[in-house]
Amino acid sequence: MDLWQTVRSRYARLNVLEKLIAVMAMLFVVPLLLNVFFFLFNSSFSGWLTFFELSADINTAITRPWTLITYGFFHGSLGHIFWNMLLLYIAGGLMLNLFQERLVLNTFFVGVIAGGLVYLLSYNIFPAFQSTSSMLIGSSAGVMAVLIFMASYMPNSPIRVFMFSVPLKYIALLFLFLDVVQIPTSNAGGHIAHLGGALWGYLYQREFLKGNDIGGWFLRMVEAFKSLFSKSKSTQKQTKPKGKTNSSSSIDQKKVDAILDKIAASGYESLTKAEKEYLFRAGKQ
Repeated sequence: MDLWQTVRSRYARLNVLEKLIAVMAMLFVVPLLLNVFFFLFNSSFSGWLTFFELSADINTAITRPWTLITYGFFHGSLGHIFWNMLLLYIAGGLMLNLFQERLVLNTFFVGVIAGGLVYLLSYNIFPAFQSTSSMLIGSSAGVMAVLIFMASYMPNSPIRVFMFSVPLKYIALLFLFLDVVQIPTSNAGGHIAHLGGALWGYLYQREFLKGNDIGGWFLRMVEAFKSLFSKSKSTQKQTKPKGKTNSSSSIDQKKVDAILDKIAASGYESLTKAEKEYLFRAGKQ
């Protein structure tokens, strides 16, 4: 087995969260290596990132619609990507313990889009940003969406910080506070985008508790796009519904709704062990 096959095999065994982190790590490292290569041959490697960054200029953003998503895959520094991936691993890991991978992806990617849209609107509405040139990169809006989703869903879940256990809601509130107060001082566009992602995470969680998957459109759109290039997709869809129908038959939706109502009224920690296990099984269907 050659190196490429080994990498592909190991990548295939990762969960969706680990795959997402691996892709972003690769997109951070590879350009650095290419920059060294071009430097040694006295060539220029600058300017390529503008095709993936989200510009605050509406006209530029319209001509590059893909940047509303691609900006979230690139980071400006080692600290930038390290803290984003650490927070995504923690909050996303909590999410994967309760829900399907699809929900994590919808929360993250629509959070990236929401953050980008709030960034665009802010730079074209508020007087403070008039005549200001700005470009946005970083996955922070998507990460904040996942964090706020889980902090709203299970606010008292303990997170280990050094030697202390801190409820998830306080960690989320700290990040929100820092984003708000730092808007006038540094990286205003980035902090505004974070708040856009956080708003999406909160709204998505509230609607999801009501049984409304308002973010499901994203993966449906991706799957529809992929089906244009894959004729074998239709055969997979014929076998999938059977398994789903059989596995979900053991889940009582009324019972799930009652548990979700209890969470909305008293919080996740008010559930009994049996209720938590039942909700976990339902979330995996």
